[in-house]
Amino acid sequence: MNRARRIAIAAALAVLLVGLAGSYLTRGVMEHLSFLGGGQTGWSGEPVPHGIVDQRPWQTAETLAGLAVSAEEKELAREAERLADHEVDQAFSQSLRQASAETRPLKGEALRLQQRVNELQQTVKDDQAKVTALTPKVAAAPAAGDAAPQEGDDLDVAKAQLGLDQNELADSLEDLARESGDQRVKIQQELSARQAAMKKYEATQAGGGVDQTAVEVADTYRTLAGQIAAWRKQRTRLRLLAQAEGLAQADVAALTGDHDRMEAEAKATEASAAAAKLKGETGAEQVKQLQYMASQRNILSIVYDRLGAQQQLAALYLKWTKQVRRQHRIVLHLMLQSVASIASIALGTMVVGWLLLLALDRMSTERRQKQTLRTILNLGTQLVGLLLVLLVVFGSPEQMPTILGLATAGLTVVFQDFILAFCGWFVLMGRNGIRVGDWVEIDGVGGEVVELGLFRTWLLETGNWTANGHPTGRRVSFLNGYAIRGKYFNFSTAGQWMWDEIKVSIPADVDASALIEKIRVATVEATAADATMAEAEWKRVTHEEGLPQFSATPAVDMRPAGAGVDIVVRYVTRAGVRLETRNKLFGTVVDLMKGMRESAAVS
Repeated sequence: MNRARRIAIAAALAVLLVGLAGSYLTRGVMEHLSFLGGGQTGWSGEPVPHGIVDQRPWQTAETLAGLAVSAEEKELAREAERLADHEVDQAFSQSLRQASAETRPLKGEALRLQQRVNELQQTVKDDQAKVTALTPKVAAAPAAGDAAPQEGDDLDVAKAQLGLDQNELADSLEDLARESGDQRVKIQQELSARQAAMKKYEATQAGGGVDQTAVEVADTYRTLAGQIAAWRKQRTRLRLLAQAEGLAQADVAALTGDHDRMEAEAKATEASAAAAKLKGETGAEQVKQLQYMASQRNILSIVYDRLGAQQQLAALYLKWTKQVRRQHRIVLHLMLQSVASIASIALGTMVVGWLLLLALDRMSTERRQKQTLRTILNLGTQLVGLLLVLLVVFGSPEQMPTILGLATAGLTVVFQDFILAFCGWFVLMGRNGIRVGDWVEIDGVGGEVVELGLFRTWLLETGNWTANGHPTGRRVSFLNGYAIRGKYFNFSTAGQWMWDEIKVSIPADVDASALIEKIRVATVEATAADATMAEAEWKRVTHEEGLPQFSATPAVDMRPAGAGVDIVVRYVTRAGVRLETRNKLFGTVVDLMKGMRESAAVS
């Protein structure tokens, strides 16, 4: 391993470790209900803020509503959102009333800010009165004039001054709330933000389509992979619903305690008011005490309303959990059906493979061929079974036309030789093709056709045509594609004629000229019939008129040799009787040479 490769591996490991550590530290951001933990901290260590008013009931209902899938769940989700929205609204109302009922003695900076607020409030009232007084005058002024009316300028100045005073009053109120501990301004800001968020949420939820029931949704899980994914999502919803129910139960317990405490405080206040009345307190003090008692009772009724909403939420989350469990059983039923289908496919594959092997064993074939077929059958049945199992697990691909096109193109490239061989078979079956028993030459190999199949041609090889032509004993196979992209020679059809030659060595004491003439005459006589037929067929094949350009007349050549003279005889013969013609000519030449020797001996 060279240095560059080691550096690359080290860098990849470093990136892997950093990614794993970062994903572990940021794992909390993937929680659907991360706001449930009141004291929960984020990955940076900072606490998760919830604001002054607890809005977690609405956040929980909103999150769970986004995870609902069936019509039954969505109906429960809408009811949970309604209850949670009402509960949070009541929580804001309670917080505002409690903040208004609290009376704290002001001193120092808070007292100075309170005086400033009172002054600004009076100033704002004066500005508003001035704007109100100038507005009718401007409306009554003529539309046209020498210049802009004086009243219009005064109205613009008054409105601008009103805006400045209102902004200063708002800043002073915030400063006063911060110094005195009054939370009404912040509560009002949170309420305004919530109202804006609710309007946006309602706009996004409008115009929804028709929801499917749990059974209809289950029908969409047609594959085992989809069913497993739905199973996991349902388990997540069950866990979140359990957390939401726990939050609602905790809020019920907290509100119950607040209700009991406030009820006791209200009774104590009523008893104190009755005692003060007996003592003869002034009317102003009694009015103030009665107003405080009315505020307590109002807040107590709000708490009671919130308690009822939280109890309904807890019961609704429990009902939602039961609905999800029911859907859980439906998906479990579908998963078991898919597993049974896979088992049946596996069993069917094994049984079919066994039956095919039994049928193969009963066939009388050669041992090696039988072993090859056994392997092909085993592999084929296993591949078909695996394909069916994959269809059950993952289903059919979505882009089926594209996949089929790509698969067809790939198979065409892989099996192009077999496709050409199959097409070549039709060519070989034509008029100018080949048949079993023909003498042919394919890719330089000559022999007799012993078998002609859809994809292959088998030859019993012989020597080339200038040799003795005896079979070599080898069985040669060719894919039939040679009929399209190659060439072949057939010596057994209309072009069955071939030129053959024999060579004879004669000694120097024999009259070569006389012998050559006699051999020529004998050859012409022996091959006259074949030469006439060959010329006729060549003329027919080439569609010639008159005398053919090709001549089948035998030729006899004489060549010098070391011990005498070599005579080469070339003649036309049919491929099927080549050896017979050769032997006949050799016998004729031997008889002629023997006769010339005998004549020379007698003379």
